[in-house]
Amino acid sequence: MQDSQPKPSRRGFFFGAAATGAAAAAIVALPGAPALQAELPAPKPAPEKGGGYTLSEHVKRYYKTTRI
Repeated sequence: MQDSQPKPSRRGFFFGAAATGAAAAAIVALPGAPALQAELPAPKPAPEKGGGYTLSEHVKRYYKTTRI
């Protein structure tokens, strides 16, 4: 039996990627399109005496990945 579908090529991949990027840019540039606005948490004030290391959630996740 022989494959009826041709192998995917790099040219086809880049063509698809360019088309997807162009479509995304067109959607963003449309007037009247609702703008997505993410609410960012307010940054913590800088410590007065230097330092400033805090054990945040992403640091805790990293420490969990280093455990054996």
